[in-house]
Amino acid sequence: MSVGLLAVVDDILSAALKASAKTAGVVIDDAAVTPQYVQGITPARELPVVWKIALGSIINKYVVIIPIALLLSAFAPGVLPYLLIVGGGFLCFEGAEKVLEWFGVHHGAHDDDGPRDEKKLVFGAVRTDLILSTEIMLIALASLDPDFGIGMTLGALLVIGLAMTVVVYGAVALLVKIDDIGLRLMKSHARGVRRFGARVVVSMPAVFRVISVVGTVAMLWVGGHLVLQNLAETLWAGPWDLVHHITHAIEAAGPVVEWIVETALSAVFGLALGLLIVVVVTGVTRLVKRDAPVAH
Repeated sequence: MSVGLLAVVDDILSAALKASAKTAGVVIDDAAVTPQYVQGITPARELPVVWKIALGSIINKYVVIIPIALLLSAFAPGVLPYLLIVGGGFLCFEGAEKVLEWFGVHHGAHDDDGPRDEKKLVFGAVRTDLILSTEIMLIALASLDPDFGIGMTLGALLVIGLAMTVVVYGAVALLVKIDDIGLRLMKSHARGVRRFGARVVVSMPAVFRVISVVGTVAMLWVGGHLVLQNLAETLWAGPWDLVHHITHAIEAAGPVVEWIVETALSAVFGLALGLLIVVVVTGVTRLVKRDAPVAH
């Protein structure tokens, strides 16, 4: 009996490892997006906030995404593409808002000088994680052997969900505390170590600026790709076909160039869609505020 159990566990782990490899791109995006939400809080609260976001990510995967994905894939697989279109649209909206903020255009209340609201920060990060984690888990689900039983599939998804959360938020925790590591190195007796620590501390603001840009581009890329791909499967294949025609025309340049071009096109589409959603949301918000009764 123990041998049979070990064989099942081995099958689950092997399947989880293979499926996880196909989610690597989105996992990297998730790791790039998340540090943006931790910037601006006190150093003492950085790791507790990362832990809260990681816990929210586990809840997203275990309580929301995996049960719904298994139910929908079994009973209503046609609904999944529409949910991914909505999720992708939201990522495009968030990414476009961040791009507008680079140019000084803000929507809603911002308090850049005061302390950040930790609850709102965690909620925003967990909300974004829900969409990125949904794509991760759906890619993993699609990569699993269709002959797997429900128990094996569930086991593999649980393993993947935990592993991806540990990888993403372990990397985020390291990023947000690496300046503290640099400060400790600066106290070393060795001159070379102190210099290295000083360089780490000095470079971190630039590193986080780069991460912020990469995270925003990742939102637009993943969001645009989700909308393009799932729109083609449901309502309109035109934009996705155009992307494929362009990438097909340059396939002689090699798979790396082809991937870069497809990624760039998805990001541009995501930005255009996100800006359109921002305009619509802003217009509706202003209309609602104008029509709202004034309290006396």
